[in-house]
Amino acid sequence: MIRIHFIVNPIAGHGHAPLTKEELQSYFISGVHDLTIKITEYKAHATLLTQESVLEKADIIVACGGDGTINEVATCLIGTNIALGIVPMGSGNGLASNLKIPKNRRKALEIIRNKNKDHIDVGSINGRYFFSNTGVGFDARLIKHYESSEKRTLLGYISACATTFRDIKKNEPLSIGIDGETPMINPFIVLISNSNEMGYKLSLTPKASLQDGKLDVLVIKKINRLKMLWLGILILIRKVHWLKESKSFQTTKLHLTRNHSDFFDTQVDGEHNRIDTNQLDISILEKSLCVLTANN
Repeated sequence: MIRIHFIVNPIAGHGHAPLTKEELQSYFISGVHDLTIKITEYKAHATLLTQESVLEKADIIVACGGDGTINEVATCLIGTNIALGIVPMGSGNGLASNLKIPKNRRKALEIIRNKNKDHIDVGSINGRYFFSNTGVGFDARLIKHYESSEKRTLLGYISACATTFRDIKKNEPLSIGIDGETPMINPFIVLISNSNEMGYKLSLTPKASLQDGKLDVLVIKKINRLKMLWLGILILIRKVHWLKESKSFQTTKLHLTRNHSDFFDTQVDGEHNRIDTNQLDISILEKSLCVLTANN
């Protein structure tokens, strides 16, 4: 018997029919697959439910939600033999898209039933794991605005972008040193990517790979508003490297220091995360998560 546990975020399924056991049973084989559904009720609940499922010896644990839910579930499975399945039900769905898992529920469930396993790299920022990307600067502030909005859609994301642009002059001065280099004053963004997609098919690191054992780092120095608009266009056409203030490189570990402050506002897989220290240590754990993917 193959024990498959589904961790479902009902909020992420907004606008879609809820996932029911009856629907699931139509895709799986009675007597072969033992199905369990668990519904999250609050933020971080998916972590507790996944930990329960690990103790209950689930063979596959499926995250049904957006990147935040997937992060909570996947974090509990690092270094285990339990496979992560994904039914994308969120707004961005960056990791699912990178793994070529479609938003179509039937096709996503077929991938889980087919059990095609692979292993991917995992990023770590001060002990917290990320699977798509993490960052400080503009993207962290953008996510902070996005989370406070009512619209978890592409339109809401664009609206949060506009608010973040408007508030740039209100931000506290930020001085960041990378690996002991001369600190940068108010860098626009420092993005560290494990995958080549951020959600909504957008990418700042198009060459990043989940299986190369490397983190792709994008650093953009302080830029004016006109350059910000130009950057927006470059993001849409995946040509961020055309911006002369940008610098890209690969690494297996990174150390960030913030001067004159004792915390970092970061985003981790599209969720705002305040880290109460002025030191960030970011690294890669090579092929440490088992995932179910479409056949290559």
